[in-house]
Amino acid sequence: MRTRVTRSFRFEAAHQLPWHTGKCRDLHGHSYALEVTVEGQLNESGIVIDFADLSALVRREVIDRLDHTYLNDLIENPTAELIAHDIWKRLEAVDLPLRRIRLWETADCYAEVSTDSG
Repeated sequence: MRTRVTRSFRFEAAHQLPWHTGKCRDLHGHSYALEVTVEGQLNESGIVIDFADLSALVRREVIDRLDHTYLNDLIENPTAELIAHDIWKRLEAVDLPLRRIRLWETADCYAEVSTDSG
């Protein structure tokens, strides 16, 4: 049996989408919320991963890099979808057993990357 655990994070960042025909064309910022879900077998202690270890890893690989930045300097065309993909690649590269990344750009809009097929 596999178990999933999720940890949530927040960061602030600015971006602009020059190709966009609406307000997103102009420089603006978001208070992003990030949910990172990992999945695996329970270890001998009864956990998939310690929440503190998950937090430290995500902070080091993602939050410290993106918080209070101009995303266009880090990611070409920083749409919510491409930011989520960038986050996935960074966490996958450090062998985190990812199941889902959900990046909330606003209170009611998010992009999701997952291993789910449907």
